[in-house]
Amino acid sequence: MSAAAPPRPWLQHGIAALAGLALLWLVFNLWAAGQPLVAVGVLAFGSAALVVYGTATSVAWKYLFPGVAGMLLFVAFPLVYTVQIGFTNYSSAHLLSEQGSRQYLLDQSVVDEARARPYTLHAEGSAVRLRLAPGEGGGAPLVSPPLDLRAPPATPVAMAPEAGLALGPALDLKAVIAQREGLQRLALALPNANGTGEVLRYAGLREFGVIEPLWTARADGALVQAGSGRVFAPNRETGYFESAAPDGSIDRISPGFTVGIGFANYSRMLLDADVRGPFVSIFVWTVVFAGLTVLFATALGMSLAVLLEWEGLKHRTLYRTLLFLPYAVPGFISILVWKGLFNQNFGEINAILDAVFGVRPAWFADPMLAKAMILIVNTWLGYPYIMILCSGLLKSIPADLYEASALAGASPWVNFWRITAPLIIKPLTPLLISAFAFNFNNFVLISLLTDGRPDFLNTKLPAGTTDILVSYTYRIAFTDSGQNFGLAAAISTLIFILVAVMALVQLRFTQNNEGRR
Repeated sequence: MSAAAPPRPWLQHGIAALAGLALLWLVFNLWAAGQPLVAVGVLAFGSAALVVYGTATSVAWKYLFPGVAGMLLFVAFPLVYTVQIGFTNYSSAHLLSEQGSRQYLLDQSVVDEARARPYTLHAEGSAVRLRLAPGEGGGAPLVSPPLDLRAPPATPVAMAPEAGLALGPALDLKAVIAQREGLQRLALALPNANGTGEVLRYAGLREFGVIEPLWTARADGALVQAGSGRVFAPNRETGYFESAAPDGSIDRISPGFTVGIGFANYSRMLLDADVRGPFVSIFVWTVVFAGLTVLFATALGMSLAVLLEWEGLKHRTLYRTLLFLPYAVPGFISILVWKGLFNQNFGEINAILDAVFGVRPAWFADPMLAKAMILIVNTWLGYPYIMILCSGLLKSIPADLYEASALAGASPWVNFWRITAPLIIKPLTPLLISAFAFNFNNFVLISLLTDGRPDFLNTKLPAGTTDILVSYTYRIAFTDSGQNFGLAAAISTLIFILVAVMALVQLRFTQNNEGRR
């Protein structure tokens, strides 16, 4: 059987050339659309793909390239983009670029009601005529030539006096609405005694009018306000078009634009007292929350694992199954169930406490009680994982150690602290660090259980006493009226650094444990 013929070189070169042309076309359109960074990124990615798959490079790279490209696209790029936003004033008030903000303001206009004129549409065959009635300033009725509003003319339509022209009945409002798209693109030129006329444009379903811009641009990039003549120049430190008022104050025009502000967001976290206070409190609580959760879950999970290894305990399999259920149930369901149990007025927990002790704690209103509630619920959610890990580690401990301890007359308590705990804690440490990092970013628990509340009082930014850094960042970015994405990105960068440090520590512990084996 003959071997397959190798692919023809001209076919390979042709496919590569077509792919290169398609890449250049895409890059050109992205650049023309005002996305230079995206265009450069697509050019670099596409060029690398052409080199890897279009030349005789290493075969290994042809398999590695999709994974490397995916990592750069879905991991590295979002990370770099977030870090970059942290050095800007990007927020709901500064969403646009300077050019975009300027163009938005230049597009603002107002209808001069004194020169507005009502209109009606009249059918004439397959076309329509537009009739302008006299406005507030008077004037004779004017009529357009027959128009096809499906393709309105690009130049202003010359209006002429009605002069006794017989028009058909006016179209009803429903028919006018159907022609609205064409009416919006229509311009009407009115004659006057000087031979020149005003140009009227669509101003609503009832009238055409003179559209006057609210702003005009100067050559230096500043904007001039119509009517007042005030000049608003771009301030590239604050991200606004600004003008000095007669009283010395500064007037700013929204929307602003995005500018680089260096380390201002980071210094704000540390130097602005109104931000530093809640931020420091939330940071401390985040560390305490993650640390105590790991401590309590480990203590409970390890104790239950040791207890379930007791051979004299009957129905151990049933107990182990029941104790594992909190881990098997979806976390958000367990959180919402606990939220109902802790309800101050109708929850079962307060009903029992009221019946036994005569108290009904305000779990969601008192900051300390809210934090205690969060730790209780998170311990409940986390202990089964630790219990299963410890159960597996207990089986790896040699039985002769306990036999020797029994001959020496040691108690079970001594066995636990001298044999069990030391042999479990070493392989468990990397996993505990991982659990700490997970709880450091445990957004779902905080969001579903307390939503960060009760809130701090008299703060510039929304901040709750039970917020952790990740939920605090979410509130700054998406629930605050200001939506300060720049500050949220700076806090996210800080969270990334902290979690990365934890990952490095975990890796070091793992390597040390493997080195001792």
